[in-house]
Amino acid sequence: MDKEATGNEKVEIGMEKEILNEQQPHWERMFSNTCSRFGDEPSYPARKAAAIFEKEGKKKILELGGGQGRDTCFFASRGFSVHSLDYTESGPKAIKEKAEKAGLGEYVTALRHDVRNPLPFENETFDACYSHMLYCMALSTEELEFLCKEIKRVLKPGGINTYTARHTGDAHYGTGKHRGEDMYEIAGGFIVHFFSREKVEHLSKGYESFELEEFDEGELPRKLYMVTMRK
Repeated sequence: MDKEATGNEKVEIGMEKEILNEQQPHWERMFSNTCSRFGDEPSYPARKAAAIFEKEGKKKILELGGGQGRDTCFFASRGFSVHSLDYTESGPKAIKEKAEKAGLGEYVTALRHDVRNPLPFENETFDACYSHMLYCMALSTEELEFLCKEIKRVLKPGGINTYTARHTGDAHYGTGKHRGEDMYEIAGGFIVHFFSREKVEHLSKGYESFELEEFDEGELPRKLYMVTMRK
C-alpha cells in the first residue's frame, strides 16, 4: 500500500483536482460557442453500438456525456428510448432542442449530471449504456472505477456497457501539460485521459466479459479503443 502523502504531495494533488474541475466551465464555453462542434452525423461507435443493441433487443439506453446530441438523436431515430446525461447546462438543452426539431422528443430525456456522482437511477433500469469519449475526459482512475460500478448497478442482467477512449498510441499522448496519471492537457485546454490496454482490463473487473476494438476518428487522426463490457 502506498505511504501516506506528504504535505507538499497533498497540496499538489489538490491543485491538480482544481485544474480537472475547471474542465466543466471550459466545455460549457465551448458548447455555447457552437451548436454542432462535432457535427451532426452519428459517430462510428454509435452506429456499431446501435447494431449490437438492435441485434440483442436492447431498447432502453443510457448515454453518458451526450454533448450536443449527434449520437443521442441517432439512437432515437432508430427507435431506442434514450436517457442522455451531460455535465454542462447547454448540452442537455441542445439535445432537447435537436430531438424536438427532428420529431424525436418522445424518445429522448436529457439531464444535467456529473458522472463523478451516483447515477440518478434505480438499480437495473437500462438495457445498455453508451458513451463516446466520456471515459477519456478529466476523470481519475478512481473516479472511473466508481463510474463502472454505477453503470453496472443501473444495467439490467445481461446489460451492455459500451464506451470509447483515446489510447496511448494516440499522437497527443505524452504531449502538453501532464495532469496526473495518463492525463495530459493538450491544445485548446482540453485534458485527455489516455487509456492503455491494462487500464481497459482493470476497469472491466466485475463485468462478465469485455471486447476491445481499435479505430481512428478525425483529422489527426485520434486513436481510440471501443470497449464493450457485459454485465
